[in-house]
Amino acid sequence: QVTLVESGGGSVQAGESLRLSCAASGRTGGAYGMGWFRQAPGREREFVAGITWSTYYADSVKGRFTVSRDNAKNTVFLQMNNLKSEDTAVYTCAATYQVKPGYSSSWLAQSDEYEYWGQGTQVTVSS
Repeated sequence: QVTLVESGGGSVQAGESLRLSCAASGRTGGAYGMGWFRQAPGREREFVAGITWSTYYADSVKGRFTVSRDNAKNTVFLQMNNLKSEDTAVYTCAATYQVKPGYSSSWLAQSDEYEYWGQGTQVTVSS
């Protein structure tokens, strides 16, 4: 069983930065892909960013957020710069250990492509 633990959330002012981390444990070898999703109050969960052998971003965060991973530590990061009030949400990481066919990484945006989910970390951005 894989456990994902997020950290790094908090409260910041608009324009500031945060770096989220998600550490995976419980399984030998790294995940094939890891993603970040978020859910704001009263809204559905939405994709933010993901990483496999490439990266994939939601349009709303392109140019502001960067996803990266440390394979040696089975950890994925989400660097969030120039945060906006609309970024306020619970951020959750997800992991898949199943190899996906094809060359496109767009599958990273589909929540049903992941087997494991973390508990989430709150990010609050005040304007």
